Order: sequence, then C-alpha cells, then structure tokens
Amino acid sequence: MDKINYSEVVQTVIKGHGRNCLNNNTEVQLIFDTERNRYQLLHIGWEGLSRVFGCIIYVEIKDGKIWIERDGTEIGVANELVEAGVPNQDIVLAFHAPYKRKFTEFAAS
Repeated sequence: MDKINYSEVVQTVIKGHGRNCLNNNTEVQLIFDTERNRYQLLHIGWEGLSRVFGCIIYVEIKDGKIWIERDGTEIGVANELVEAGVPNQDIVLAFHAPYKRKFTEFAAS
C-alpha cells in the first residue's frame, strides 16, 4: 500500500474548512507553504467596528508526522485526517502540552 501524501491530505482538509467559513464581511485566506510544509487558514476582515484577524487552523509536517498547532474547528482536524486514512500515530496534537499528549489517542511527538 502506498503511503498517503500528507501535504495533499492536509491541504484538502483545510480547503474544506475555507469553503465553509465564507461570509460577506470577512475573508478567509489559505496559506500553503509547501516548501516548508506549513499550512494555515486565516480569518480576516471587519465585523461592524471590530477587527477580525485570527488563525483558525495551523498545521506543520515535521519528521513524517502531522503536527496540529492550532485547531479552531468543531469537528477536529485530527479526526478528519484519520477519516482520510492518516494513522493516529502520525498525528501530533501539538496544541496540548507535551506531558498531556500521551493521554490522547494520537502521537506524543
């Protein structure tokens, strides 16, 4: 069985969230640095008089594993990656402290 192309899977998952975040007042930006394996989804704009600028998803691929640094989704990027065929042991929930990661069903590092 061929190894899954993690870069393509991560981009597909993030693009799906980009389509779901559209509205008239703010903009969703997808930033894919395929050379350094860094991927993010930003929410930018104005809601009334308030500035909106935030990172919804930030993922890096390091040492053959997918490191989820920020996940502001309800379903969970890790769950979507598993559904796409990525093994749990290749996903690190980097937004958890290192000592807590061993208590998840995903990789500690």
